[in-house]
This record gives sequence, C-alpha cells and structure tokens, in this order.
Amino acid sequence: MGLDETGRCGWCGTDPLYVAYHDTEWGVPERDGRALWEKLILDGFQAGLSWITILRKREAFREAFEGFDPEVIAGWGEPEVARLLGNAGIIRHRGKIEATIGNARAFLAMEEQGGFADAMWAYVGHSPIQNQWQALAEVPAYTPLSERMSKDLKKAGFRFCGPTIVYAWMQATGMVNDHLVGCPRHPQVAALAMSRG
Repeated sequence: MGLDETGRCGWCGTDPLYVAYHDTEWGVPERDGRALWEKLILDGFQAGLSWITILRKREAFREAFEGFDPEVIAGWGEPEVARLLGNAGIIRHRGKIEATIGNARAFLAMEEQGGFADAMWAYVGHSPIQNQWQALAEVPAYTPLSERMSKDLKKAGFRFCGPTIVYAWMQATGMVNDHLVGCPRHPQVAALAMSRG
C-alpha cells in the first residue's frame, strides 16, 4: 500500500510535473542555505493548499520574489506587498506575503550568527534521517523534532513554520528520507546522503 503502479510513492500521482519533482528533487539533501530558505517559504505558502498548486506556480513565485533573494526581500514594505497582492501568478495571501518579508530578515539574522543551513542541519546531526516506511499511512504529518524546529524557528522570528509545514520541508529538503522503502528513490536518496562524506 502506498506505491503506485510504477513503484513510486503514490502521493505524486501521474501529473508529469509532480512525478518529475518526486523523481529528481523530493528528498534530495539540500545544503545551500538560500535554497533551503526558498523551500521553507514555498512550504509556508502551501499551507491549506496542495503542493502541486505551488509547483505549478513556483516559477511565477521566483519571478515575483526576485529569485527569492533574502537581501532584497528583507527591505520590502507595503508597496511590494500591494504589488504581490495584485499578482495572479502567485498565492495572493497578505499574511503569507508579509511573513516572507519577515522571514527574509530572520534568515539574514541567522546567516550572521553562523548560517541558516548549518543551524537547520544540526537538528538531524548533519546527516539525513533514513526512515523505513512501508506505507503512506505510516508517514507522520509531524514529529517531535519538527515541533522543536518549528518552535525554535518561531523564536528566531519566522512565521508560517508550524510543525507540519516544517516536517514537509524536512522531507522535501532531504533532512529525512521519507520515500517508501519500496520506491526506487529510497535507496537512491539514501546513497546521496552517504556520498557527502
């Protein structure tokens, strides 16, 4: 239960964009701080929506948010919020847009204190957690670790980073390998984690 007829994790369905995301990106360890931050922002925008909705709009998000450059976004204010609220290519949610600006400032503060990526990967001992789920029903929506990370991110000034969002982000960025064990990507992603050395 949980794998589709191709042997993939069943959650990606048959949409070519979603299948490509599953096959090439989801679960791959991401060590670049700016890329990690972008994915956290997009996971925050997903709240209440499906991930495929975000994937379909990802390029429009990147254009609207200046390539997700935190240094640029951190300086934004109401004029930029108003501009983004008028952009039909993205999710037009004032709270999420304003949170992105605050999250850019929080990210830059963490970068000055030793680095966002290093701080986030420290939660998993700098090595991806290799889960062994057999079925989608076994995969948690959040964990005690994602609850702790969420709490710490909020203390650092981040918003739209609850435990469920944080766990989805950990899965996407390879801090945990949550491909089902029968999926061809499970051993491939595990090997990527090992190859870092």
